[in-house]
Amino acid sequence: MTTPLIRIAAALLIGPDGRTLLVRKRGTLAFMQPGGKIEAHEQPVQALARELDEELGLKIDPEQARHLGQFSAPAANEPGFIVQAEVFLLDIDAPVFPAAEIEEICWVDTIGDIDLFLAPLTTEVILPFYRATCLATC
Repeated sequence: MTTPLIRIAAALLIGPDGRTLLVRKRGTLAFMQPGGKIEAHEQPVQALARELDEELGLKIDPEQARHLGQFSAPAANEPGFIVQAEVFLLDIDAPVFPAAEIEEICWVDTIGDIDLFLAPLTTEVILPFYRATCLATC
């Protein structure tokens, strides 16, 4: 039996001070990258642009989103599922605010310890990848 997948597009949003934005959905505990499910008719970067607008009031130019790769980890909020994320890097210098199902946002240091409960995809995959690969070259 194969583990069911949830396909998402997620953003590693980097602010002018080098911190990254994490979000927590209403009724959940884990902070994670903003983004969401890819609809059947969407390309991942289109899904990302739609989700960032809906969840954070952030309008992005999809051409500016740098695709970092496809990453997988156990889903934080759906036990027994694997989240498969198309992850994009974006530098932003615009205000954001929690909207739709987002209850809380938090800017965190990408290098130091983060004293929050993080989703497996964030803590085990995306942040280590960013630290190892992007801090020197992105």
